[in-house]
Amino acid sequence: MPVHRTVAGWSPARRRHRLVPSSGPRLHALVSLVSRLLVAEAGASAAIGVGYNRRNLPWLLVTVAVAVALCGLAALVRSGTHTAWLTAITVESALVAIGLFRFAYTRYLGGTLLAIIALGTLLHPAVSRAFSAGTATVEKAVGQPGLAEGSAELQGSAAGP
Repeated sequence: MPVHRTVAGWSPARRRHRLVPSSGPRLHALVSLVSRLLVAEAGASAAIGVGYNRRNLPWLLVTVAVAVALCGLAALVRSGTHTAWLTAITVESALVAIGLFRFAYTRYLGGTLLAIIALGTLLHPAVSRAFSAGTATVEKAVGQPGLAEGSAELQGSAAGP
């Protein structure tokens, strides 16, 4: 049995293991990053919108509603499913388009910069893999007559258990 020197309690074998992280925690970290970006976007857009739209009640209500919707989207994104990723891309694309239009029309930027950052993060290939990895489980369809591979399986499933 080889003797390992330990520096601060870590052997060289454990250090190698520590330097090569598994894909599981890293993927979860990317999902968490996107969720935190959405919460930051909600907070920034609400803070800027409340200061900018104090005298205009309808826009103030829209700003608060968008912030609440972004917090709900952040909660949905925490699930890490592919559907949540697609929903986040759709919502962020709409927010970027509306924000850029509103900037061109009224020179109001609001949370558009954070929406652009969040959309860019969502479109990164590593984040895409994080939302699609491990979400679908593949199970073999056994005992279903329509999915039988041969006549023997088909006859066996018709006979019953």
